[in-house]
Amino acid sequence: MTSGDGAPGPTDVEAAERLLGDLRAEIARADGKAAVLVAALGMTAGIITGLLANSAWAPGDLSAVGSLAWWTGILALALALFALLMTVLPRYGGTAWAPGRPLAYFSDIQRAARLGRLATALDDTARAPVSGLLAALTETSRIATVKHQWIRTGLIAFCCGAVLLPGAVLAG
Repeated sequence: MTSGDGAPGPTDVEAAERLLGDLRAEIARADGKAAVLVAALGMTAGIITGLLANSAWAPGDLSAVGSLAWWTGILALALALFALLMTVLPRYGGTAWAPGRPLAYFSDIQRAARLGRLATALDDTARAPVSGLLAALTETSRIATVKHQWIRTGLIAFCCGAVLLPGAVLAG
C-alpha cells in the first residue's frame, strides 16, 4: 500500500521482504534438487560402468537400433549432467549498478565499493527501500526461473537416458 503522498507504506516493504525471502528459499531448494539429481546421475553412471566392467558385453554388440538408443541415452545423461551443473552455476546481476540506483544484489555492493560510493549508495537505498527491494525481487526472480528451467531440462534428459539405456540393451 502507498500512503496518501504516494510514498510506499510499510505493507509494501513487508510484502517485498516476504517475497524476497520466499524467492531466496526457492533458489536454495532448486540448488538442493540439482544436488540430489546429480547424485542420482552419478549412481546411474556408476551402476552402468560397474555392469560393463564386469561383463563381456560391450555397446558395440548392439544392433543398429540398439546402438542408436544406447548412444542417445549416453548423450541424454551427458546433457542432464550439463543442465544440472548449470543449475548451481553462480548467476551475477543482469544489470550493473550505477550511482543513484539502489543496492539490490551483492555485485551492486561490490561495484559501489569499487567506485568509492558505498556509503552514498547505502544512504540512497535506505531512503528508498522499496526501490532496492523491487530490484532485488526482479533479480532473484530471474535467477529462480533460470534455475528451474535448467532443472527441468536436466530431469527430462535424465529420465530419457534412464529409459534409453536399458531399452537399448533389451533391443539388442
